[in-house]
Amino acid sequence: MRIDVTFPSAGLKIAGHLYTPDGAGPHPAAGAGPYPAVVVGHPGSGVKEQAAGLYARRLAGEGFLTLAFDAAYQGESAGEPRGLEDPAQRVEDLKAAVSFLTTREDVDPDRIGALGICASGGYVLAAAATDPRIRAVGTVSAADIARQFRLGADGAQAPAVFRGMLQAAGAARTAEARGEGVRTFPLFPGTEEEARQGGSHVLEGWEYYRTPRAGHPRSAKELTWTSVDRIAGFDAFRSLDLLAPRPVRMIVGREAETSWMSVEAFQKVPGPKDLHWIEGATHVDLYDKEEYVTPAVAKLAGFFRAHLAEAA
Repeated sequence: MRIDVTFPSAGLKIAGHLYTPDGAGPHPAAGAGPYPAVVVGHPGSGVKEQAAGLYARRLAGEGFLTLAFDAAYQGESAGEPRGLEDPAQRVEDLKAAVSFLTTREDVDPDRIGALGICASGGYVLAAAATDPRIRAVGTVSAADIARQFRLGADGAQAPAVFRGMLQAAGAARTAEARGEGVRTFPLFPGTEEEARQGGSHVLEGWEYYRTPRAGHPRSAKELTWTSVDRIAGFDAFRSLDLLAPRPVRMIVGREAETSWMSVEAFQKVPGPKDLHWIEGATHVDLYDKEEYVTPAVAKLAGFFRAHLAEAA
């Protein structure tokens, strides 16, 4: 069962989808409980109806109450300007989602985990590091958005590229101060041909977000330039030493161009931890392709079942 919910995050209204296990309902009287719960964060530019919703539904089928939600400034959630990507706010959104779950009588507040996909993989690691209410952390195709912007998806981007983006971000702030409006930049090429010229990771993103495969009218197609300097100062892996002794399980596609970020994070996580490679899968394959999502969900369900089985 899916229930539309809202909850506050730093004064903004966040829109979410709550998925309850089979036989449960919006109130404890409608089914068994309290349940172990998992907060699910969406990829950068995504919305709750895409990969996050898919994993939330699948994990609800495994007996967890799950919450997928739109980041502030994006999707159905509040916040202006639209298309702002603020890592500090994204981390706060995850903590606010945990707070919301603790208020529900059908959730066991001592059995809450978090799952992050792509950029949210980095965000959940950062959120959990400083929020001990998150008892177990899972990631799928984890990426630190700052590393991706600074170094590129493959880690080989020339430094001049990001320096140019910072110049553009500064110019955008000046323009806004002069009343010239919010400046944005596109996240995806306009055509398949242009996407192919950008390399495999760009093409993957274009195929997922800009075609009937998974395109959604509310997913972000552009970001504000003022997102860039916010992203520049973020480091999702800075405080990973604080995660111990809580467990982490990371799921990575063997063919993912971004896998180096999951490996780097895994090396910094103190443990207990494990990393599972999904053979043949690229970064975006793990968003929705059944042959890769199914084994990923099985690994995550087993992980959360083991570590959220009993109240701490």
